[in-house]
Amino acid sequence: MTQDPDLPEPVHADTDSMLRRKFGKEVANYFSGSPLNRVSFLREDNKFLSAALKHPSTSFLLLNSLSPLAHNPSKLCYVPYKEVRTLIGDDPYAQSEAELIASYNSSVTIPQLLFLGLDERDKAGFEWTIYKGTPFFALDVTPKGSRADAAKSIIQEKESQGLKFLEGRLHMALSPAEAAIYAQSRALLDWNARNPFCAACGQPTLSINGGMKRTCPPKDMAMLKTTIGSTTSNTPTERPSCVTRTGVSNLCFPRTDPTVIMAVLSADSQRVLIGRQKRWPKYWYSTLAGFVEPAESVEEAVRREVWEESGIHLGRVIIHSTQPWPYPANLMIGAIAQAVPDGEEILLKHDPELEDAKWVTLDEVREALAVGTSGLGDAPGKDYKEGGLRLPPKTAIANQLLQAVVGGLVNGDAKM
Repeated sequence: MTQDPDLPEPVHADTDSMLRRKFGKEVANYFSGSPLNRVSFLREDNKFLSAALKHPSTSFLLLNSLSPLAHNPSKLCYVPYKEVRTLIGDDPYAQSEAELIASYNSSVTIPQLLFLGLDERDKAGFEWTIYKGTPFFALDVTPKGSRADAAKSIIQEKESQGLKFLEGRLHMALSPAEAAIYAQSRALLDWNARNPFCAACGQPTLSINGGMKRTCPPKDMAMLKTTIGSTTSNTPTERPSCVTRTGVSNLCFPRTDPTVIMAVLSADSQRVLIGRQKRWPKYWYSTLAGFVEPAESVEEAVRREVWEESGIHLGRVIIHSTQPWPYPANLMIGAIAQAVPDGEEILLKHDPELEDAKWVTLDEVREALAVGTSGLGDAPGKDYKEGGLRLPPKTAIANQLLQAVVGGLVNGDAKM
């Protein structure tokens, strides 16, 4: 059984307040709790980015096909500027964003670089006006285009040092701080990789704003023959008109997909609804979940998804906590809901997503949380008995929702 890492500590967890007294301690889920101040308002300042990039304290997280460089599955590896210089060049932030856009050349491969933020726990290094901390960047070293050889060289060097790019979809053994840094890096690199072309006109886009935005440049310096003429290095082509260059919709922003996940109580608060997909391990169940659709509130999405997947009709819905989920870009919105008295019959004929759904007692959930939790690919705890209920680990928000339910939240015996 894999040992679960600790969960992040909520901000100002011990500070007394009216909200703390009324609702209890805030719940922080895995992949949240980043130690970095993103200072998003500084991303368009190329002088700031340039200074942060080359500071001796700066750390770069390298990802190859979204797999992060690590010492082992529980510890990431960071490298300094001098070790990525051969790939990114002396200073990719030497020009302002306006200058970058004006000199855009679609034939030149630009390695994707992200400014993640400043770790303010260490204020002895980098300083910029009133801001202090260690700068963190993420860099995509996946071999691509004209920079493929430089990327391969970095990969080979790191692997020769005994380091590894952690393969696999889920990395749930990292410390809370590193998990949050990895989640931010993976989600944003994946979004940039998925959006190399403008959704409006189909032309290549350019990453700007420290990797947090993409724009559709009006000109291209690439020496290419096209249906609208040809270009030279001295005479850029005017690209086709694009609606993204007019009005306020002139940029593409990272995508986040809201997803609801809910612990559902019976009308008498004595049972919990759980479900399972066919591909899951035997006896492994979880709470129900689904995507929020356009023009739908979170509460409506909870009620719709539960009815579609299980046939259960819900009354009151409350929001418990949230969890970033970088696979690829979800925000899990955790809720606790309660069935109406005449709406508890399970009916699986609507949406075929679930193989099974059932009501279980609070005591069954308590037992499973104590001895039967694990990731999908991991074995349960040593005290688990074959045939018993299995549930997600504490790094999953489903676990936190079930902990809240059996802890007496809805009955008023406990707070969130």
